[in-house]
Amino acid sequence: MLRRPTAMPRTGPKPAEYYPEAPAPGTVRIIPLGGAEEVGRNMCAVEANGDILVFDAGFQFVSEDGSQGVDYLLPNTKYLEKNQDRVRAVIITHGHLDHIGGIPFTLPRFGTPPIYTQELTGVMIKKRQEEYPDVPAPEVRTVKVGDSVTIGSTKVKFFPVTHSIPDSMGCSITTPQGQVVISGDLKLDHDDGTPSAREQKTWGDLGKDDNLFFIADSTNAEKDGFSIPEKRVHQTLEDIIKTVSGRLIIGTFASQFERMVAIINAAEKLGKKVVTEGRSIRNNLEIAEKTGLLKVQKGTIITAQDIKDYPPDKLVILSTGAQGEEFAALMRIATGQHKFITLSERDTIVLSSSVIPGNEINVQKLKDNLYRHNVTLIHYRSSDVHSTGHGNTGELVWMNQMVHAKYFMPYYGYRSMTTCHARAVEQAGRPKDTIIIPDNGLVIDIVDGKLDIHKQKVPSAALVVDGFTIGDMQEVVIRDRQALAKDGMFVIIATVNLKTGKLRKSPDIISRGFVYLRENQDMLNQARLLIKKTIEDSTKGMNPVDLDYVKNNLTDVMAGFLFTRTNKAPMVIPVLIGM
Repeated sequence: MLRRPTAMPRTGPKPAEYYPEAPAPGTVRIIPLGGAEEVGRNMCAVEANGDILVFDAGFQFVSEDGSQGVDYLLPNTKYLEKNQDRVRAVIITHGHLDHIGGIPFTLPRFGTPPIYTQELTGVMIKKRQEEYPDVPAPEVRTVKVGDSVTIGSTKVKFFPVTHSIPDSMGCSITTPQGQVVISGDLKLDHDDGTPSAREQKTWGDLGKDDNLFFIADSTNAEKDGFSIPEKRVHQTLEDIIKTVSGRLIIGTFASQFERMVAIINAAEKLGKKVVTEGRSIRNNLEIAEKTGLLKVQKGTIITAQDIKDYPPDKLVILSTGAQGEEFAALMRIATGQHKFITLSERDTIVLSSSVIPGNEINVQKLKDNLYRHNVTLIHYRSSDVHSTGHGNTGELVWMNQMVHAKYFMPYYGYRSMTTCHARAVEQAGRPKDTIIIPDNGLVIDIVDGKLDIHKQKVPSAALVVDGFTIGDMQEVVIRDRQALAKDGMFVIIATVNLKTGKLRKSPDIISRGFVYLRENQDMLNQARLLIKKTIEDSTKGMNPVDLDYVKNNLTDVMAGFLFTRTNKAPMVIPVLIGM
């Protein structure tokens, strides 16, 4: 009888995890702990001078990847936990959740070291920490670009980078063999491919250092040329706000501080009122006001309840949900579930964001729902209403050549992205043997200027946030959830006479997510007969009755029977009660 296997084979004891000894004096060690094989959960450790400095502590949202019930994926911190006596600080390059989201979950695991970051990022970290009052709050030490600070025995210099959120920075770490430069997420401010004077000064000054190792963002490395400058997006949005004849709704990322400020300033200049929809947008605008990024006149921002008091052409609605999130404001507006905003054909909707990989279906559903109201829809494919925060290959190659480090590691991205980044800089003249395409957990030592890449990796499997639990991906739990989601469950409840091994009555059967029992009575009757026969055959001559043995046998027999009859493999759960 052909049937699917009902259990994973036993593989024996797990192999021992690899924790290399502390590097010898003068050695530089670099370990990407997350973010090297995905977009998100960024964390990289740099070790020199007896100090471990950790760069970023993000999380990754879980999408349609089969991790049912898991809330977030986190970088694996086991190496840091084993060596927490040498961890001096966590340096956060900017305030996006893929760089700060893991702080409440991961930092307490390795001693809650102090955080060094810029003002806006620090405010965002503290605001997010309010959601976790039971978690030890880290000390946040504010730095500015241009500063040099000594952490432990290691000097770190901070330099400005252009990204889609203010106060983004890169870092240059002084080691006995030269500078290790980490870019953070970034792009270039440029005019038709010519970097601005500020960019040329920043990267020109950086290139004067003795740079040993350059670690750079790869998120947009699959796109050639130069990205659209953010200032062009601001001008496009202002033109739309100026010319639109009806009500305007703009969906964007709440982390796009400068873009939201530009939208509000343009609306205010044109005498329009702004409605903010979405908790994250309101929170971030509050942070923008607190840090001086936003100065708005009283009465410019109104509530959704006040919409009725103004003509449609005097209204701009700034909303979350451009990625098609089910419960975000824009989807509730699109599906007619918003309490105060009802769409009409006079409305213009701008989706001021690109589609994050994995969100294509959700965004398509959003667009379909919007078009049901005959609105005018503008998105990044039809107009310059969005610019990435990550540089294309033209920008990445220029930065690589300016830094001119001895070794280069493309980072922050899927393998396709880091590979494209590596090939771009190689085609531009960098020797191939100076490029390291990493996996998470890779241990890179630099000894006397030469690479020593360890054959083994430190633990790198994602940690997960699953409700109140934080820890390793429990493969058995996730596998069970996947099985239940795919084929459902088939529960057998039977009472067995422990003296005779016979059933006391016909077994009860419960099915969830498998088949509708009322429409499968014939199969159900056959199943009951087979259950009775299997149990009584298994217990024949058995004294005492071993219910565990009977359960295992019953599971195998019923799994085969159900698969033969339905081509489905539900989770078979026998409950045997001995009396």
